[in-house]
Amino acid sequence: MKLYKLLSFSFLIATLTSCTFTENIYVNDNGTGKFSVDMDGSALMEMAGDQIAGQMGNAKKDIDTTFTFKQLFEEKKDSIAKLSPETQKELKKLENFVVSTKMSSEKKQFLMNLGTDFKNVNELQDILQTLSTFQKLEGGANASPLGNGFGDNKSKLSYTYDGKKFTRKAVIDQEKLQAAKAKDTAADMTKMMFASSSYIVNYHFPKKIKKVSNPNALFSDDRKSITIQYSFTDYMENPEKLNFDVEFEK
Repeated sequence: MKLYKLLSFSFLIATLTSCTFTENIYVNDNGTGKFSVDMDGSALMEMAGDQIAGQMGNAKKDIDTTFTFKQLFEEKKDSIAKLSPETQKELKKLENFVVSTKMSSEKKQFLMNLGTDFKNVNELQDILQTLSTFQKLEGGANASPLGNGFGDNKSKLSYTYDGKKFTRKAVIDQEKLQAAKAKDTAADMTKMMFASSSYIVNYHFPKKIKKVSNPNALFSDDRKSITIQYSFTDYMENPEKLNFDVEFEK
């Protein structure tokens, strides 16, 4: 199965069911690290796994595949060449992302992971919004690799880390917000699709955490990791609710 066909079908699964999205960041002592987003769409596989596998021509065969966006872009190079230079530049940011997909109708499992390494968390600025650039690809009706609307929550997201403090900050893009008001029907549909979905942030640091500005943060035993769960509706409609600061012990 071609990479784009597989990814497009994954988009469809993500838009049809409640999913759990987990945003992971692992920061090393020198500031480098790993970023990934996991999607668990196993709920739909539980309901209709055999039918879905059949539609993909794999009714009795599990899918376990890994590829890079660079490979995907090679497959879609003709379509990408027709895009504006600005859009091509946005897509290039995703070249080093690795995509892993596991699907099993027997195990009722559908898992997807998008991950990349970074030299500094500042490199991740607006990375989730960049995923929505996929809608500009030919045949890319879905807004992002993790489902319709993901990443396109009308905000600009940035991360900062200086060894003393980590900040996750989303700022509403008023221009995009106003434009979205003309598409209330689509927005309502997205809201309905993700009404029971969750968005989790799971961050790991090289130092012990002194405090977190979000009172709902759960700490690991060594206090070097935090987990915070939000509703996906908040992620889409109130992205600023996901803002928080982390301060570290000296």
